[in-house]
Amino acid sequence: MIIRGAAGLAGSAALPSAAFADTPIKVIYVGGKDCGPCETWKKRYKAAWLASPEYQQVAWIEIDPPRLREAYQARYWPGDLSPILAQLPRKSVTPRFLVVCDDKVIANEFGVSRWPKIVDALKQQLGLTLT
Repeated sequence: MIIRGAAGLAGSAALPSAAFADTPIKVIYVGGKDCGPCETWKKRYKAAWLASPEYQQVAWIEIDPPRLREAYQARYWPGDLSPILAQLPRKSVTPRFLVVCDDKVIANEFGVSRWPKIVDALKQQLGLTLT
């Protein structure tokens, strides 16, 4: 799992939730290292996302276990993320993208083609939060 806080922290290891505690908005990617569509998303969209101004304003969290069938297992969702996992009505399908504000899921899309919907929802939320 990768967690990057709004202060610009990045890494391949999980950072404590305090690293993004001051950021009310989280964007969560749920995938699996053996997920073909997840790899497509990474090749098509991830670099642009990591370079975007929106990325700099949110906590980015990747749930990316070795196998996609494990993506919704609680062990990949640390304690502070378990309430978010509990909000998901269907715990299957990857890649999945979530926009979470104050621990409430406000956008939930899955599939590579739905990424632009997540970006739109995020931009709307950032506009409401930052103005």
